[in-house]
Amino acid sequence: MLNLTPRYTSTRIDELPAALQPLAAQSFTLARLYAGRGITAPDELETSLAGLLPAEALHGVTEAVRLLDVAIDERQRILIVGDFDCDGATSTALMMRALTKMGAVVDFLVPDRFKYGYGLTPEIVELGIETFQPDMIVTVDNGISSHEGVARAQADGITVIITDHHLTTKETPPAEAVVNPNQLGCDFASKALVGVGVAFYVLGRLAKLRREAGKSTVQVSQYLDLVALGTIADVGVLDKNNRILVHHGLSAIRQGRCCMGILALLEQAGRDPKQLHAQDFGFVLGPRINAAGRMDNMRIGIECLLTEEWSTAQRLAQELEQLNRTRRHVEGEMRAQADSIVQALANEDNSDESVSGDGNNNASNDDTIAQAVSTAKASNSGTRSIILYQDDWHQGVIGIVAGRLKESHYLPSIVFAPADTEQTDEDSAIKGSARSIAGVHIRDAIEQVAERHPDLISHFGGHAMAAGLTLKRRNFEAFVIAFNEVMAQIDDEVFAEQKFTDGPLQAGDFSLWFAEHLADASIWGHGFAPPIFDGVFEVLSFKILKDKHLKLSLRYPDVQYPIEAICFNFDSDAWDYRAKQIHLLFQLDINEWNGKQSLQLMVKDLSVVEQG
Repeated sequence: MLNLTPRYTSTRIDELPAALQPLAAQSFTLARLYAGRGITAPDELETSLAGLLPAEALHGVTEAVRLLDVAIDERQRILIVGDFDCDGATSTALMMRALTKMGAVVDFLVPDRFKYGYGLTPEIVELGIETFQPDMIVTVDNGISSHEGVARAQADGITVIITDHHLTTKETPPAEAVVNPNQLGCDFASKALVGVGVAFYVLGRLAKLRREAGKSTVQVSQYLDLVALGTIADVGVLDKNNRILVHHGLSAIRQGRCCMGILALLEQAGRDPKQLHAQDFGFVLGPRINAAGRMDNMRIGIECLLTEEWSTAQRLAQELEQLNRTRRHVEGEMRAQADSIVQALANEDNSDESVSGDGNNNASNDDTIAQAVSTAKASNSGTRSIILYQDDWHQGVIGIVAGRLKESHYLPSIVFAPADTEQTDEDSAIKGSARSIAGVHIRDAIEQVAERHPDLISHFGGHAMAAGLTLKRRNFEAFVIAFNEVMAQIDDEVFAEQKFTDGPLQAGDFSLWFAEHLADASIWGHGFAPPIFDGVFEVLSFKILKDKHLKLSLRYPDVQYPIEAICFNFDSDAWDYRAKQIHLLFQLDINEWNGKQSLQLMVKDLSVVEQG
């Protein structure tokens, strides 16, 4: 049997929270799902915009709005400085759309990640001054650590407003206004807003102020399609506040009330907007927008979200589609190299010493593996992290590769690439992207390294589950050792992956109706986990498709018809052809083929219970 952790253990209606018991009379499974996600009162499932937290609770928002209001009235030149990911793109597009409607003189600038790096750097400020001569700079999805950039802008008399959501334990830069729910001294009840969520709150408060004063304004809620896309693509925690924002953005797209660019991107992906689900923001739309920042320049993505011309939207969406295909190709090559390196290290003697080096690609194949990478190991507990670097890796894709390594090995993973592929000597900068597991706050772990070794890391920032950092190539091995020391202090059980289940389904739940109802029962995602179930099934028949997918026909007690299931990318050599009964961990899915819909189980894990 599979070793699973139940999210909720009660099996009787009277054991549920009182507020969920009426729902349990209609669907016990759904009531258990909500209880397993901490829902104890009906208002926690509210989706009305009236249920949003008030903007006034955001520290700094009143001053930011006052400054923006004056800037619009006085026709000051406003420059939006964004980030080069989907959250930054949607934040920038939202600011551009809303401020333009309010009558602002506004333009935007997004750093080329390959030239300027992340945040409001002095170099970006200088480029902004040279290109746009702004009176005001407004950052979106960045800026909370940009002390030097703020100082450079203020030296030219430019007013700076920072809107950001990234974590910081340092004093905020002395900008004229700083809005960030995660800054020191902010009591906003939701710390889960992403950059576009913060921008939405600032603009909503500004629109209200101008409406009350009888000035030109706009209904900012009409742009919730952008807020939903940025929130899911940036893996924002889906607390009640974020679920409300995403719910309304998703509804708008399903009804066609969204920007042309989103519709054009969905057309490229062959997806029907009416059938869109929250997860599609992360798997369908987000990667296509992100491809611009990863492979070229995010301006393409932002312009796609800004255009009002359908033909322009289609052209830009096609460009993004091509960039995404290129990204997938580069990512595939890097993942294959990373996997072979990790496998080679795993096959070595069980030494507890780190393997590290300088990424010299002129070495022989074996030497290249030893010199190009490092895997951090804890002296008492085996491997605790994966840290890789090669001279020819693409910095636009390192975050994705780190994420794949984290998923496949369940270890905090950091992948580095040269900041400039033309400069790979010892004093050249290398950039790392980190992805983490539950229980390892990756940004804080990197900060611990920085505090213990002040000269090791040039820049860093991020969240609990994802972070970025820059260091000199000569410091790579020292960083590996220092990071390993931090990991060695963490309890062993953190590195043992827990697989959660929402328990068994009732016989009546194996239906198209329930699968559709479940998909729309909430906004599922990070922090409000998509439903996943387990059960023991009888195997009626099986097929191996394309040598890598396992297709099953199953029987479940009291279900009068066969249940179809599929396990993608299954190791066919591991399948027991004599399996008679199997224990599955699965998600409910609707399979569409030739215009017909059928229920299908998406198998996440399986174990043979009985052989025939």
